[in-house]
Amino acid sequence: MAFFRKKTSKIDKIERETTINAVEIRNLVVEYHTSKATVKAVNGIDLTLKKKHTLGLVGETGAGKTTIFDAICYALYDAPSGDGRSANMMRSTYAEMTVDTYVELVFVHMRKEYTVRRNPDYERPKLKGEGMTTQKAAVELHLPDGSVIADRKKANAYIQELLGVDRNQFTQISMLAQGEFKKLLVADTVERQKIFSKLFHTSKYYVLQSRLQDETRKLYNECEDKKKSIEQYVA
Repeated sequence: MAFFRKKTSKIDKIERETTINAVEIRNLVVEYHTSKATVKAVNGIDLTLKKKHTLGLVGETGAGKTTIFDAICYALYDAPSGDGRSANMMRSTYAEMTVDTYVELVFVHMRKEYTVRRNPDYERPKLKGEGMTTQKAAVELHLPDGSVIADRKKANAYIQELLGVDRNQFTQISMLAQGEFKKLLVADTVERQKIFSKLFHTSKYYVLQSRLQDETRKLYNECEDKKKSIEQYVA
């Protein structure tokens, strides 16, 4: 896998170093276990993305690009980054039956650190007796104040409110997997308006615009009614 970043001038570099990072990922590891060895699909990757800059992940098919997107998106939104994949696919088919499957993501938002750990539904051996049982999907969201949210619906709602965008908007704006950018390009005007309104927090201006339009129509109708009334008396 290769990582490419555009060349920048010395001045630009200094300006970027004084800004807050938009996204930082430290020591990203994706691994699975077989009877013979532990295989690391992604091993100790650090990613830093500055504001107004773009980072591209380029590599051969199967190198693990989508795995990174899926892991981050699943941790945040309880679903992979692509519509054609389900949460159950987060578990490798090569994993031993006794191996736990989970994603743990530590992220910083507004200079506060959050940790979210999720696991999908998967089959595992029973702790007592013989046979298999289903390990139910679960989440632990650790907040900056030390409290923990363990309810999936509450954790999902909290993260969406925190970030200000839902999963579909996140995958179209902040994390564009291969082929996903086309969805934003071909989205109709209404859908794009919703996405950018949430992204740039312009909903209050939309409300103001709607109220001004309503007031304009009201005043216009009143003016027309008065014109008709005057015309009746003049005639």
